[in-house]
Amino acid sequence: MVINDSNYDEVLAQNKPMVLDFWATWCGPCRKVGPVIEELAEQYEGQVIVGKINIEEDADDLVAEFGIRNIPTILFMKDGQVVDKVVGAAPKSTLEEKLKALL
Repeated sequence: MVINDSNYDEVLAQNKPMVLDFWATWCGPCRKVGPVIEELAEQYEGQVIVGKINIEEDADDLVAEFGIRNIPTILFMKDGQVVDKVVGAAPKSTLEEKLKALL
């Protein structure tokens, strides 16, 4: 799911755990972790909202709100609060472990 400044509040209102992937097209590590994020989105569909936030497309407010300084940054959120995060490319096992902790 693509998330940006325009639809974030609507997504947050669904009141589900979220995994937010902050990325950009020019970022090599982002391209490496992208397919893993997509796999997790399919695997946990209905249980967790997995969103991709392109920092270059209508995301200035979200980048500022979450203090994103490096990409990829993957935030793990529950009840609207960040409970964990990963900065940089991480293996699927690490990301899945943190995702399962949200459930």
